[in-house]
Amino acid sequence: MIKKQNNFKTLSVVIPVYNEKETLEKILKKVDRAPAMGLKKEILLIDDGSKDGTKKLYPKIKKQYKNVVILEKKQNEGKGAALRDGFKKATGEIVIVQDADLEYDPNEYPQLLEPIVTNKADVVYGSRFLSPRPHRVLYYTHYVANKLLTSFSNLFTNLNLTDMETCYKVFRSEVIKGINLKQDRFGFEPEVTAKIRKIKGIRIYEVGISYYGRTYEEGKKIGFKDFLKAIYCVIRYNLFK
Repeated sequence: MIKKQNNFKTLSVVIPVYNEKETLEKILKKVDRAPAMGLKKEILLIDDGSKDGTKKLYPKIKKQYKNVVILEKKQNEGKGAALRDGFKKATGEIVIVQDADLEYDPNEYPQLLEPIVTNKADVVYGSRFLSPRPHRVLYYTHYVANKLLTSFSNLFTNLNLTDMETCYKVFRSEVIKGINLKQDRFGFEPEVTAKIRKIKGIRIYEVGISYYGRTYEEGKKIGFKDFLKAIYCVIRYNLFK
């Protein structure tokens, strides 16, 4: 059973980083300045073995931001592994996942945080398909794959999510810290959804967000193998312990 805490004071923003030298400083500036309903922000950068020069930015970042914690991993293990490490180090009462690229806008933190801060929700998903906000027009195949994966997940969880694969997921700290996560790559999304659903008394909300997607030339990393792995994870974590 979830402890229905309110009167939150702190927010941990967990950012997995892999080869993001072109966008990292820009997203950090946005996150640091983003409104957060009065919550004090802790920003955790989990570098997943970057090789493009991203790590050369860290001395400057450490001097510029006193609320940034940097964890550098020796080798690339994947987004899920980076998030696990970030969740363990997070000290905030609320935890939000933020990608290091510029696809998601931190200025939308208030609508993501509001259901938790007002004690309506324990988990919030930011849906790219519920909102009239701006969306960059990109790959139709990604749109179809996302819809298929979300619908497939919903069949097993009996949830009516519209965007299971979204980056923007917000948790009460005790919720995400109480889940034993296993997936190292993008299997994190269906795994965490399945395991959250099994928590007694859990309250899950969705809110609409904007989306400024990237092309593969601009650094997008997810592919067809990740789609197949997500199918596997939906089955594994919903049907088996």
